[in-house]
Amino acid sequence: MWEGALRYVGKVGAEVSEDEAYQAARICALNNLAVIKEACGGDFDRFEQLISVSGFVNAAPSFTRIPQVINGASDLFVDVLGEAGRHARTAVGAAVLPLDSSVETAVIIALKA
Repeated sequence: MWEGALRYVGKVGAEVSEDEAYQAARICALNNLAVIKEACGGDFDRFEQLISVSGFVNAAPSFTRIPQVINGASDLFVDVLGEAGRHARTAVGAAVLPLDSSVETAVIIALKA
C-alpha cells in the first residue's frame, strides 16, 4: 500500500513489469519499517536486527525472476539499516496474492531487551 492504495496490481511478467515489481517490493519494505517502528513503541533504537524476509510475488506462469523482484525489499533494508538490515530470505512465486497485489513481504526482527 502507498498512500492508502495499492500502487502495483496484477501479475508480474504480465500486467506488472519486473522493474515495477522491484519498486513494489521497496514499498513493502517501507511499510515493514513503519510496522517495525510501531513494534518498537516508536523508539527505533530498540531495533536490533532484521532476521528474515519472506517475499511473495504474484507471478505470471512464465515469470521466473522472483528473487530479483524481492531484491527491491532486501536492497532497501540494507540501505536503511546497514549491517542490521542483512537477513535470511525466502522468495516465492504465487498464483495470486490478496487484492491481486503484485508483491507482499513479511519480516522477522529482533528487538533489544
